[in-house]
Amino acid sequence: MPATVEARPRDSRGYPVPAITPWEGDEPQFALTDYGRSAECARQRLCSVCNTLMPKGPVWRVVGAAESSAIRAALAAGRPYRNMAATLEAPGHRACMLYASMVCPYLARPNARRGLTAESPDDMTAHVVRGAVRGELGAVVGFGDYEFAVTSAQVLFRFLDVVEYLPHDTADQHLEELRAELARSAGRLGGGQPR
Repeated sequence: MPATVEARPRDSRGYPVPAITPWEGDEPQFALTDYGRSAECARQRLCSVCNTLMPKGPVWRVVGAAESSAIRAALAAGRPYRNMAATLEAPGHRACMLYASMVCPYLARPNARRGLTAESPDDMTAHVVRGAVRGELGAVVGFGDYEFAVTSAQVLFRFLDVVEYLPHDTADQHLEELRAELARSAGRLGGGQPR
């Protein structure tokens, strides 16, 4: 677990709560995104998982089957990948997204199903339906940068220039990559061993 994630507030079971997760009383609502927190992360270039600054340069996010397949096809054909459609999914640090891909049940496994339906489905959230399957071949993807827009109802992101593509059927395939990233981070910071 990245140290910045370990420092996050915890739910009653002891699970760290991502920065953009809303709370209802004392309980985090893991399947939802908090508008204000997402806007703050976008504007201040904060990781959507750990809420700390992302340095200039690449950002990462976890993508589902459709986007992963499109990225894979573009890379295999030697073409750049540029998805002009905006998404509600915010970026984060490489280590945080590798970690999130493994611990979030929906992101981690191809047969995982969504636990909730979007509160007010629209073009951006119509796919968020209780029981929907993630599907085959998710990925942790690094992008050269991101753009965002904060509207009156949503925070929208677009990601530019794929710099890394780490596909997975089950996200535990990223465990060694996460360990290596945590070791590199500890070395850069002069810190101790990652957990």
